[in-house]
Amino acid sequence: SVLIDNKQRPPHLTAILIGDDPASNTYIKAKVKACDQVGFKSTVIKYPETISQEELLSKIYFINNSDDIDGLIVQLPLPKHLNSNIVTHAISHEKDVDGFHPINIGRMVLGLPCYLPATPFGITSLLEEYNIDTIGKECLVIGRSHIVGTPISILMSRNIQFGNATVTLAHSRTQNLKSLSLKADIIILAIGVPHFLKADMVKKDVIIVDVGIHRVK
Repeated sequence: SVLIDNKQRPPHLTAILIGDDPASNTYIKAKVKACDQVGFKSTVIKYPETISQEELLSKIYFINNSDDIDGLIVQLPLPKHLNSNIVTHAISHEKDVDGFHPINIGRMVLGLPCYLPATPFGITSLLEEYNIDTIGKECLVIGRSHIVGTPISILMSRNIQFGNATVTLAHSRTQNLKSLSLKADIIILAIGVPHFLKADMVKKDVIIVDVGIHRVK
């Protein structure tokens, strides 16, 4: 609203949606709704699942050079014939609002200003909203994906108010997981397996952030 009041154009977010995955459609609709609520301009570009990598990259490069577009998201997951690393890394780091580009990841590790991956940033915002004390606490992150697990382990260990925890990064191959989870004051679960964390694996008053969304019977 400040930008509009000062007769400047609002930020413009563009999202590229490939195929007709129901979850991806839901995420894109939520992003468009969020843009509407805060006064951002948004554009959704839809392509069939058969789009070639060359055509997709060409569109990304065009948007990288467009002065009218400030942020670009390519909704994941992509069809198997598209290389998600090549596609996401093709986005200019200055428009990479998902925070997946190596430059943004590197700046995050160094504690420099950058776009942060959305879900990890959402987790730290949630902890801040509920005023959860994290300083010096034992934080167990279960899951090591580059989208959630690895970046949130970095953010939770940084010397910031809602970080500063002692972080353990565990995953499906961790052998002593129950002993680690029973010690944890905060557990961030991002392993992609429903019902993975059992009642006998947590202590009283533990804070649990469940990242996974699973449709189960």
